[in-house]
Amino acid sequence: MKKIYSIALLALVFILSYPIASTAQDDLDQFLQESVEDGEKLIGGYVAPAIKAFSLGLNQGWYNTAKPHKVAGVDLTMSVSLMKVPSSEQLFDVNALGLTSVTLVNESGNPETDGNIPTILGPDTPPTFSPSATVNDGFVNQSDDFQGPGGLELGSDVKLLKNKMPAAMVQLGFGLPKGTDVKLRLVPKVDVGDGKFNMFGIGVMHDVKQYIPGIKNLPFDLSGFVGYTKMKLDVPFDGDQRGVFEASSTTIQGVISKKVAVLTFYGGLGYNIAKSKLAMLGSYDIDNDSNTPAIVDPVNLDFAASGFRTTVGMRLKLAVFTFHGDYTIQKYNALTVGFGISVR
Repeated sequence: MKKIYSIALLALVFILSYPIASTAQDDLDQFLQESVEDGEKLIGGYVAPAIKAFSLGLNQGWYNTAKPHKVAGVDLTMSVSLMKVPSSEQLFDVNALGLTSVTLVNESGNPETDGNIPTILGPDTPPTFSPSATVNDGFVNQSDDFQGPGGLELGSDVKLLKNKMPAAMVQLGFGLPKGTDVKLRLVPKVDVGDGKFNMFGIGVMHDVKQYIPGIKNLPFDLSGFVGYTKMKLDVPFDGDQRGVFEASSTTIQGVISKKVAVLTFYGGLGYNIAKSKLAMLGSYDIDNDSNTPAIVDPVNLDFAASGFRTTVGMRLKLAVFTFHGDYTIQKYNALTVGFGISVR
């Protein structure tokens, strides 16, 4: 029953570029063997911050100015974002999940009243569980205990990366008439491990200042922007079994900028809508018992991370080369840096 961790592993290694200890794979397997329903809840709580932070990261790096290109102008821009995961999401409360088949226990083997345990981005302190059937009047048969996975402690050796999720983007923009830019992100289906990955994104920026009497001749730029990005990682297992990680993000913003010589100062205000899914699809023999009916689609987790956002940043342009950096305040604050080539 290692397949759920395989898809989570591929998804998170793709997102994080960090290794995950193989022992944690068996920890998550044990959750599902005790109870598919409890296992799904525990796995969801464990991976939620990383999945949600990455899905919001898809909304980063769309712009570094509010001024659209001239007609036939183009740019190729690459950016990297670090999404900060707050300390409140480095732990999750298992007592709030309504578990029925497993019980969190302390070092003495007694039920733990403090239900906070690490998420995948939390501290490397594996929690201990016992099957609930072995808990009787507060006494636990410790021979049946098993450990859950600890966190990865991201950036423990590099302070800049501490508790931050990376997300990288490459996009092409080109100018259309009437003060309009179209921006494209496209990764055709490619191999990632044993799976397939693809991504598509489209953004539209339009000069709205031209429609506002009294300010259209003032020396700054003002545009509206809408961007949508979707990615999918699909991993085949045996027979009809497969794992799927999907994320889609939409951002709607007003963008303003002011150019001073080779520098452009820019800002954005808007709203994010981010959704993602982690699933095991197909029929599975959970406990390797031929007398037990197979479970269909044992894990199907949905995540959402939406809310308002504010961005401030600066761009340096030298001839056709651009370098930019900005900071976004949102559910998971983000630092973004990038460079590109821009013509017209």
